[in-house]
Amino acid sequence: MTVNPIIPGFYPDPAICRVGGDYYLATSSFEYFPGVPIFHSRNLTEWEQIGNVLDRPTQLNVAPGLAGAGSGIYAPTLRHHDGVFWLVTSNFNDIRKGHLIVRAEDPAGDWSEPVHTEGAIGIDPDLAWDDDGTCQLTWSMLGITQATIDPVSGRLLSPPRKLWNGTGLAHPEGPHVFTRNGWWYLLIAEGGTGPGHSVSIARSRSITGPFEGHPANPILSHSGTDHPVQNTGHADLIELADGRWAMVHLGVRPHGTHPHWHVNGRETFLTGIEWDDDWPVVVEDAFTVPMTDTSFVEEFPAAGLHPRWISPGTDPRTFVRGRPGGGITLLAGRCPTSREAQRLLAVRARDAGWQASATLPEGDAALVVRLDDAHWAAIERRGDVLSVRMVIGPLDQTLATVTGIGTDRPLTIRVVPTEEDFTRRYGPDRLELGFLNDGSFHAIADVDGRYLSTEVAGGFTGRVVGVEALGTDAVLTRFDYTAQVS
Repeated sequence: MTVNPIIPGFYPDPAICRVGGDYYLATSSFEYFPGVPIFHSRNLTEWEQIGNVLDRPTQLNVAPGLAGAGSGIYAPTLRHHDGVFWLVTSNFNDIRKGHLIVRAEDPAGDWSEPVHTEGAIGIDPDLAWDDDGTCQLTWSMLGITQATIDPVSGRLLSPPRKLWNGTGLAHPEGPHVFTRNGWWYLLIAEGGTGPGHSVSIARSRSITGPFEGHPANPILSHSGTDHPVQNTGHADLIELADGRWAMVHLGVRPHGTHPHWHVNGRETFLTGIEWDDDWPVVVEDAFTVPMTDTSFVEEFPAAGLHPRWISPGTDPRTFVRGRPGGGITLLAGRCPTSREAQRLLAVRARDAGWQASATLPEGDAALVVRLDDAHWAAIERRGDVLSVRMVIGPLDQTLATVTGIGTDRPLTIRVVPTEEDFTRRYGPDRLELGFLNDGSFHAIADVDGRYLSTEVAGGFTGRVVGVEALGTDAVLTRFDYTAQVS
């Protein structure tokens, strides 16, 4: 039973392709900039982020604040065709322009400026080429729709046509089209991206249909089971270099007592695929997936930000300045009383238990764990005063304050998973907020992690943890993220 994600943390809606013995995978990113993180692997179980596909303002339009939450980049499709990498996705902020398509010869390099598919409105687009090189765009809009397209210009070459409405479950979406053994397959997600999420498939002798659903649909769903990975859906299939097949899909790892909460968003998992009568059969324990070591120390060398760094609704390069000898200056962000992040430099939280510390020798600043601008907790430093502040919907409260804390004490947040105890009700974890003194953690307040969960906040993302300067510029010289704190 596979319980470890291949890419832990808020990396949903995986799309995968192979070039020789190299595998590449991209995920959605919603309101965060840069967009569409892209990963590389040689074995499908160990992945390294090599960049972000949409990393320029001319490619990506995102919006800050609660109005921007849940918008931005939805599910992408990543493909390699005739020596070129292609990526198609939907930006919900520009939905009326159609889907956007970019391409690159090097997936770790610069991607092209986007073209848009005017007249193809919806989400979750896919690109597939038939045997004569004709490209088909397939997407979700009140069912699954397809049109012939010129991917270089984005121009539709045929009227949109309906392909399939799925099996009758809610929200047929996330289509991917591929071919094997004379059949064309249409893989979709159904049931909504929650407890009913599922993977279903149909096939046809033609890329344009008609498609017939698999009699055993859905081919993957954990709905109604006690499997530790839930909400399984939105999948993509890949043929391995040795001729075997595999599937990547999203899922969540809920914790706590009923009804359970998940906090790190929808993550990417791996299963095997076998074939029976030319239908795919999911083999969930086909791969041994080790736990990913997500710990890192960042001292911000002059080379620039690692691709893991993101910001909600804003390009982080607009407010980060390098410093001689290392470290960065964070330009002034939100005023101390504001609730909405303006210049938050963040990374995705990726583990059930973790500790993050920020060394800030100059300026007022906050270390924040966040789902959106209405659901976050922070340890804030203003002068020599440390305060723990939490925002849950309309509630905004300072939970504790201490004074006399110098700038040599790193701001620290520690997340501790809750141990099972069937005699009481409990959330998924505890968030402890405080500071380090000579390497020893001192908490000044702690909170129940259920209030920073998707079940409370809603939306499509997961927790991020990051730093923002409060009212004035601040200096950040080191950021430590340590996984699996005991």
